[in-house]
Amino acid sequence: MTFVVTIDGPAAAGKSTTARAVAAELGFLYVDTGSLYRALALKVLEHGIAPDDDEGLEACAESTDLSLSGAPDRPQVWLDGVDVTDRIRTPAVSEVSSRLAARPLVRRKLVQIQRRLRERGPLVAEGRDLGTVVFPDAEVKIYMDAAPQTRAMRRHQELVRHGIPAPLEQVAEDLARRDRRDQQRVDSPLVAAPDAVRLDTSALTVESEVSEVLKIVRAHPRFPGRILRPASGAAGAGGASV
Repeated sequence: MTFVVTIDGPAAAGKSTTARAVAAELGFLYVDTGSLYRALALKVLEHGIAPDDDEGLEACAESTDLSLSGAPDRPQVWLDGVDVTDRIRTPAVSEVSSRLAARPLVRRKLVQIQRRLRERGPLVAEGRDLGTVVFPDAEVKIYMDAAPQTRAMRRHQELVRHGIPAPLEQVAEDLARRDRRDQQRVDSPLVAAPDAVRLDTSALTVESEVSEVLKIVRAHPRFPGRILRPASGAAGAGGASV
């Protein structure tokens, strides 16, 4: 069975940065499952489909091709053959993405893609329900979290880097609303797996976060060692349709 590391947790807890760095260090595939929801959310927005229109969402999902590619430090997200990596980090996409994640039919479709990624070799996957639903038998499960104010500041700084103006107070409110939605949804709520290692990143540097996770992974008895891959090796869903 392929060695899997899952990193779950709420938005802006440090999952993406840590997962990318760990995957790069180990030569594992990097899988950002949230980007799949974001890409579908972008299409839903562009087509004017209401996030609570199950019939419209199902038709959209069935006709959509989603895939991931690229190295951990240069991940790419593809929507119907178009690279949308730079278009899925807006507050509007984040909001719709969270609402789509609460729709069981959407989650079922995307979970199918996520599980197929395991066929491509050892991987580090980050998301919200990976250790509990997608890869419940993962060898290593990490649950990252941080204080609300720390997460709000991180997300605000990320938006500023992308040239997206957003008041810090609004960012904090958006994160709190998303937390409630993620934690209270009936299907695959955001919760730490019973066997996950909890990591509070509030006072940790990125280097410390990465070091802690690497230490846990390397200590696992089935750790396969570092995987040598071409720098441009894909980490994708192979163009598999949703």
